[in-house]
Amino acid sequence: MKDVLLDTHVWIWLSLEQRDRLSQKSQVALKKAKRKWIAAISLWELAKLVEKKKIQFSIPLLSWLNRSLSEQDIAVAHLQPEIAVESCTLEGFHKDPADQMIVATARVLAFPLISADERIRQFQGVKTIW
Repeated sequence: MKDVLLDTHVWIWLSLEQRDRLSQKSQVALKKAKRKWIAAISLWELAKLVEKKKIQFSIPLLSWLNRSLSEQDIAVAHLQPEIAVESCTLEGFHKDPADQMIVATARVLAFPLISADERIRQFQGVKTIW
């Protein structure tokens, strides 16, 4: 299988070894993927979760981020002009900016998106795996 993009929650679950939260189909896709990616906005989204104390780590956040990316062999898809523009042209998609950027990243890079988010999965404009 080619590369896959992970939604923020999928990346967190994978990094926290909570694979039981992942669907069987997504687990298979992760095993078969040539490379795993996250959108750059996922770094910010996780930092906001820590800021709001919705998630906590026993080590500093930056250390956790770097360790997670390294240990899980996950690449960061940087924000390109095409992704920024695409995120503002998702007709019929909800208005969460982080989700818009993640979906736009998947579309521009032509990666399937692994996500449990029902609102994303219902959007016809992106290929999802769950």
